[in-house]
Amino acid sequence: MDLKILPGISSPADVKALPIEDLPALAAEMRHAICSQVQKSGGHLAPNLGVVELMIALHRVFDFGHDRLLFDVGHQCYPHKLITGRYSDLPKLRQRGGMGGFPDPAESDFDLFMVGHAGTSISTATGMAHGDSLRGEGWSPDNPTGRRTVAFIGDASIVNGLAMEGLNHAGTLERQFLVVLNDNGMSIAKPQGAVASYFDRLRVSDTYRSVKRAAKGVMSNLPGGNTLRDWSHRLSEVAKDMVTDDPWFEKFGLLHVGPVDGHDLPSLIETLATVKDFDLPLVLHAHTVKGKGFGYTESDATAFHSPKPHSVQGCRVEVASGGRSFTAAFGDALSELMERDGTVTACTAAMPDGTGVQHALGRFPDRTWDTGICESHAADMMAGMAKTGLRPFFAVYSTFLQRAFDQCFQEASLQGLPLRLCLDRAGLVGGDGAVHHGFCDVTILRSLPGAVLMAAIDEQSLRAALDFMRTHDDGLSAVRYPRADVDDRLIDIGCPPFEMGRARRLREAPRPAVTVMAFGVTAMTALDAATALDQEMNVEVWDARFAKPVDAELIASTLQRGIPILTIEEHTLIGGFGAAVVEEASNQGLDASLIERAGLPDRWIHQGSRSEQLAEAGLDVEGIIRSIRAAAARRQHAPEAPLVEVPANQSVPAV
Repeated sequence: MDLKILPGISSPADVKALPIEDLPALAAEMRHAICSQVQKSGGHLAPNLGVVELMIALHRVFDFGHDRLLFDVGHQCYPHKLITGRYSDLPKLRQRGGMGGFPDPAESDFDLFMVGHAGTSISTATGMAHGDSLRGEGWSPDNPTGRRTVAFIGDASIVNGLAMEGLNHAGTLERQFLVVLNDNGMSIAKPQGAVASYFDRLRVSDTYRSVKRAAKGVMSNLPGGNTLRDWSHRLSEVAKDMVTDDPWFEKFGLLHVGPVDGHDLPSLIETLATVKDFDLPLVLHAHTVKGKGFGYTESDATAFHSPKPHSVQGCRVEVASGGRSFTAAFGDALSELMERDGTVTACTAAMPDGTGVQHALGRFPDRTWDTGICESHAADMMAGMAKTGLRPFFAVYSTFLQRAFDQCFQEASLQGLPLRLCLDRAGLVGGDGAVHHGFCDVTILRSLPGAVLMAAIDEQSLRAALDFMRTHDDGLSAVRYPRADVDDRLIDIGCPPFEMGRARRLREAPRPAVTVMAFGVTAMTALDAATALDQEMNVEVWDARFAKPVDAELIASTLQRGIPILTIEEHTLIGGFGAAVVEEASNQGLDASLIERAGLPDRWIHQGSRSEQLAEAGLDVEGIIRSIRAAAARRQHAPEAPLVEVPANQSVPAV
């Protein structure tokens, strides 16, 4: 497609200046630009294709250089970014120096929050509405130059508990407040739960098929009585014709308009122009098609929610192939566990494909659940199952785990219940950037008494960790693994079973200058670094396996011999695995000055390739070589120690 309009859009003012008859062409060009770029770089595709007209209409009616636009989740922001002057950054989507995949205030003043987790927009918008009103800057009939507030929410995140809490407070606002509900009948996968079913019924009801009903008839039947009828008097005839009998939102104190066609630009603009000056909280319910504009994205919006680079040849779509991912390895291993053990159950929170749980959902639908975007509920539900004697596994991205930390604390760990956490995307995640890094799961979980925390280095060790967790019934346990392909270099060596608090030796070295204890896949990089240093020094490498409990015998025997330890982790150094090793050394009265730590720095690491991010953190081969040398230098300042034999831990031949 020859782009004639989009390259000339440098701000929303340019959209406002276009003849309305040119807006459908702009929408088509935006879809083409987004789809073409995601084919090259990967990214969120179907969510963005579905909101193009909504974003055009919102920017046409509101002035978001002055008014407030708050995004939920944030992966539907590409059209917003194109309208706000970032078309030239699109060719480097999700790359260093290019357009981010989520809103980012550092990128543009049109982005108010860096956001990548669901359920937040209504709450943050409520806070901004209150703040603007308190400062005398909020819009009202008496202050027509004030700021209006719009919360944009979709992809089924309206069912998130935080969104419900936000609605509950938003309904008490006595000022303009608009919630735009992008109802595409989807989450990342098919939405789950009673609210999703309710919206399904609403979309296919007579209300939706014939939305232009007489306002008088509608309002006389609304359950809100005089209050809602009074509200309707403030709306024009256009909006009153679309007011619908929706007791769900009315119970929160918000008037409901729609559902309206989220792809009908003239009607959207007319409706938004009408409701923007309504001075009480209101929901505009727009029905959209996720993946709108392309047959392959509309027909399989789940697969093309956030695809890898791909090509389209006629009716055939070819997705760039890669190696076997940890996610795929987990999915197969989980299904095999469930095949062997009828007490094993599993769930995920709206990420059946992203976590690999879709395999178990297909094979064991009576023991596997997708709860929707409800991590807190999922954790508590699994705790309830553990209480009945089942063996529940909760597969969740590390970045979303903290949304369920209170439940891990109160309903699982405090009760001594064996909730099993499978933490995908642990560590650095590449193009999704800071909003999705799994950088603090060890820190938060290590504080829970009795928790057992593990990491996998390859598919064999992931399977061994899951098998250990299956029979560990004494409390909460977790295993973390990255958004990466599995390394198969150890496949012919075999993998010993996990033993509580025992590390596994991967590389033996006579009289080592440094002992590396690596937690997770950093062990594989440490092997490469140790090999590169062969002519300089002897380096022993251990797969630590456990961050809680750490291998106390290995730590003691190494430090007692005066051998420095380098800990490595793809996790924050604050409260992480390395901190646990230092604490264990201190508890034993050992010389902790011999311990060097490498991990994620105390700053945010933003979008880019995973390899770029690892290099920035010093966790690539070159960075680990530097850390090994720094650890070796610590020995020069330590007193000589007597030789003590290494404990007979599980080990494998040198790699």
